[in-house]
Amino acid sequence: MKIILVWASLLIVTIAAQAVLLPLIFTQGAKPDIILIIVVACGLLAGRERAIGVGFLAGLLQDFASGNIFGLNTLSKMAIGYVAGLAERKVFKESVVLPVLAIILATFFNGIIMQALLFLLGYKVEVVSMLKEQMLVSLGYNILFCIPVHRLIYRITFGDKSQF
Repeated sequence: MKIILVWASLLIVTIAAQAVLLPLIFTQGAKPDIILIIVVACGLLAGRERAIGVGFLAGLLQDFASGNIFGLNTLSKMAIGYVAGLAERKVFKESVVLPVLAIILATFFNGIIMQALLFLLGYKVEVVSMLKEQMLVSLGYNILFCIPVHRLIYRITFGDKSQF
């Protein structure tokens, strides 16, 4: 029960910061997706079951906070949590390169899922302009934030027993 409260608190604080503070700091439209980084780190460190749950809750909170089409973030974060969780037993958890590579793939995967869902719902999707204008800038921001967030999730998952 305690771990559920820790994850819920982390996600609520992150959603609040991402919805209120980040638009003030990053004014060009593209900003880091800290929720995506948390879901990927959770998958890599805690496995797919926990990552799917965290992805569901994170996506749900992000859908509530964003005001966009309800369910887009929920579906994409759950899928990304599942895929990241598949690698949990096959990776060296203390690696610094792993979260960077994983967040690069997850950022593109998230963008593709979101654009595909919008296309399936009948919205006009411009993939090339979205790639140039937002996804590449967001990718750079996500890479900047992925190591500290990965370390935080490592400490939440495994405690303060390690030197990571």
